[in-house]
Amino acid sequence: MVQKLFDSPAHALEDICRDDMTVMCGGFGLCGMPESLIDALQLTGVIGITAVSNNAGIDGVGLGKLLETRQISKMISSYVGNNKLFAEQYLNGDIELEFNPQGTLSERIRVGGAGIPGFYTKTGVGTLIAEGKEHKDFDGETFILETGLIADLALIRAEVADEAGNLIYRKTARNFNPMMATAAKVTVVEVEDIVPSGTLNPDHIHTPGIYVQRIVKSMKRKQIEFTTNRVREAG
Repeated sequence: MVQKLFDSPAHALEDICRDDMTVMCGGFGLCGMPESLIDALQLTGVIGITAVSNNAGIDGVGLGKLLETRQISKMISSYVGNNKLFAEQYLNGDIELEFNPQGTLSERIRVGGAGIPGFYTKTGVGTLIAEGKEHKDFDGETFILETGLIADLALIRAEVADEAGNLIYRKTARNFNPMMATAAKVTVVEVEDIVPSGTLNPDHIHTPGIYVQRIVKSMKRKQIEFTTNRVREAG
């Protein structure tokens, strides 16, 4: 069996990072975000990154760190709120942004991983999203052509991996991670726990190990983006 386990995030990214690469990064907000691997990517010093991610992290966390060091030149995202630095760089023309409706972004990644070059969708018709894209009518309704996305590298997070790279995600932390694992030339995953091969119930596996090249144990505890507490009742 090919050895997929690495002793640190930095070691896991060794020899696979270069300038001007496209990197997919899992997560929805801070949920399911591979923070240890993002930190390691920052330390490589590579620049000109095109980052495919639902969001741009928050100031000082996740992809926000790569914005601080200006290693990202383009974001392909559906939501970039909660990051003042990103807004500042975009408004100053320092970073390129390709906005996608969230469902469209997810499907672009899924079809990229499936080897499908593109698909037609009604989402975005008649808006700025549709500008410059092919339009086609089906049964009297107009659709726009969206292309599939593939990346040089996918950085994802899961709860459990076995030594063969089979993955199980925790609840909503699954989000974009499974699709991204299929849509990159190299997929690196950080996980909470690593177990021996054969330990996981095959019916519970979300991502088969064939899609995963490198595994590393997470070095970070999950951060909470917003804390909401119920008011304690008197008495």
